[in-house]
Amino acid sequence: MDDAIWILSAARDEARTIASALGLPLPIAQVLVNRKILDPAAAQKFLHGTLEDFNDPFLFSGMKAAVERIETAVSRGEKILIFGDYDVDGILSMVMLHKALTTMGGRIDYFIPERIKDGYGIKDEHIAVVLERGARLVISVDCGIKAGGFVRRAAEAGVDVIVTDHHLPGADLPPAAAVLDPVVEGAGYPEKNLAGVGVVFKLIQALFQKTRWAGSLRHYLKLVALGTISDIAELRGENRLFVKNGLKELESVANPGLRSLFDVCGLLGRKISEGDVGFRIGPRINAAGRMGETDLAVRLFFATTDRETMDIARRLDALNSQRQQAEEKIFQQAADRVRANKYDEKYKILILGGEEWQRGIVGIVASRLKDAFRRPVVLFAYEDGRAFGSGRSISEFSLIACLEESGGRFLSYGGHTYAVGCTLMREDLPDFRRGANAVAEARLTDDDLRKKLRLDAEMEFKDIEGKGFLETYALLSPFGVGNSRPVFMSRQAEVAAPPQTMKGKHLKLLLRQNGRVFEAVGWDRAAWADRIGKGDRIDVAYSLLFSSYLGENKLQLSLEGARQ
Repeated sequence: MDDAIWILSAARDEARTIASALGLPLPIAQVLVNRKILDPAAAQKFLHGTLEDFNDPFLFSGMKAAVERIETAVSRGEKILIFGDYDVDGILSMVMLHKALTTMGGRIDYFIPERIKDGYGIKDEHIAVVLERGARLVISVDCGIKAGGFVRRAAEAGVDVIVTDHHLPGADLPPAAAVLDPVVEGAGYPEKNLAGVGVVFKLIQALFQKTRWAGSLRHYLKLVALGTISDIAELRGENRLFVKNGLKELESVANPGLRSLFDVCGLLGRKISEGDVGFRIGPRINAAGRMGETDLAVRLFFATTDRETMDIARRLDALNSQRQQAEEKIFQQAADRVRANKYDEKYKILILGGEEWQRGIVGIVASRLKDAFRRPVVLFAYEDGRAFGSGRSISEFSLIACLEESGGRFLSYGGHTYAVGCTLMREDLPDFRRGANAVAEARLTDDDLRKKLRLDAEMEFKDIEGKGFLETYALLSPFGVGNSRPVFMSRQAEVAAPPQTMKGKHLKLLLRQNGRVFEAVGWDRAAWADRIGKGDRIDVAYSLLFSSYLGENKLQLSLEGARQ
């Protein structure tokens, strides 16, 4: 049934120590150890961390200079221009900083480029925007770490620049008045995985320290949580605190735009989960940039009337539907091409382009293709002789390193280990494809390309109903990168009733083990129904799925794998 490689984490002495010290069920302690939380103190902080555990923002080596320059600009009445990015992280970073600096009495303006027209990041020519707006200080959010040319042009015009970013730098840092980026050498900050909103929050925290606004800091956690989840940042350390506390704050939303967006998403008055953000809220905000209407998402947060915010929220919802339709079309075209040409048998990295593919959507499709064919993918949209690419990778392969080693003649590129963006002339794409394939062939083995099913702990069904298990399991959330939803394994569960299918796509099983019975759902696993019969005994890998219907809470097992 399942061709994945099952990898069961070995039982560790550290898990037994944590379980004993904190009174945790052993499988929960094993989950913590698998996340490299190896002692009771670290486990206590992970499970029960509070806002008091935030780091001092002045650990950033550039923070003192940034705060002093901003305070000077505010006191002098200088116009401050916030330069953002067009995705959720960039938009919310700008909104947060705009609100904070306005609270301080600053004269604030903003500029966010359009993804399709302007491309990513700060270009040298954007100095014209700064001079036209009359700004004396530019603060970048979620971008700028490679904008050395722009910073030098700004300095020549008498304009200071503060860079706040979380992306990897180029060969040289921009000669800015201050740089806040946790991943640059000498940054001084212990948390390296902050999203753009996280870096901006630390700046606001530093600005508000020892002021009358310090008590309002927690309200910014709403947007930090939305941006951190949407940017798929690792949910460890401060990011975990941001998201855990920010989701609580989202239970009470005053901003008219957010309220309207929640209403359109069917979430108003409900507890918001990380899944709601990742699959419902974030995509609608992102849709504006992907479909060439970035300012629509910005206006959502600055509009003040319910009528205006609801109109914008409905427009974002419509754009998201258009994005989904375009995404599905590109996915089917790309997947059909891969299968027809057997590219998944020939190459360890898939590099494809399309004439009618949209620049704002190819990244999402690359992610889906990566999952479908279990290998890194870079997709390109062709436009005016250029190829605009976006790539996603598997855990075994650094895509940014691949770009750097491929010899590609990029006009621009950047990103992370698992996600990149790049631009080159279309005529140079074949050379990049050859170079990238050579890197992938040298770095990836056949086993690397097989699906891995990593199992946190083996347990029996009775352990799920054991004392304190579900209560402590709840403390492990929020789940995401770096803290994935735990997957457990149980052996020889009996299929207690004939398998059922739902909507022709999904599988439903009734499983029994030693008198305990659970309903199990296998999403997109309907084909398994022909291979499983009542009375069969199977090993199952599963996560826990909680739902509520008509006020009744229900626990199901979400099947991640099964074998006979």
